[in-house]
Amino acid sequence: MPRASNGVTKRQRHKKVLKITKGQRGTKHALFRRANEAMLASLKYATRDRRNRKRDLRRLWIMRINAAARQNGMSYSRFMEGLRLSGVEVNRKMLADMAVQDPSAFTALVQVARQARAEV
Repeated sequence: MPRASNGVTKRQRHKKVLKITKGQRGTKHALFRRANEAMLASLKYATRDRRNRKRDLRRLWIMRINAAARQNGMSYSRFMEGLRLSGVEVNRKMLADMAVQDPSAFTALVQVARQARAEV
């Protein structure tokens, strides 16, 4: 009985890797070994950056909330403390969106936070 080679399987694997690295520069899109190295690095960066995106968006939301709170005469930390004391549970994403889209509603929240801090 003849020996079975891996020809079809290997070809499919090579084609899959080369398809993934299609937009790469140099030999990374043409040679399997270089393409495989580039693909592994790309997958590693993608995993890392999915986590970093969450970190970066939270920082952006905090900066926007801080800027809007300071326009209303209050710092970010005191604003968040006032919201916590008043029992308002709005996440930072929604607060940042409100600060940009609806400044009058954000100003109302600043007033609520200010009153809650004054009561304590």
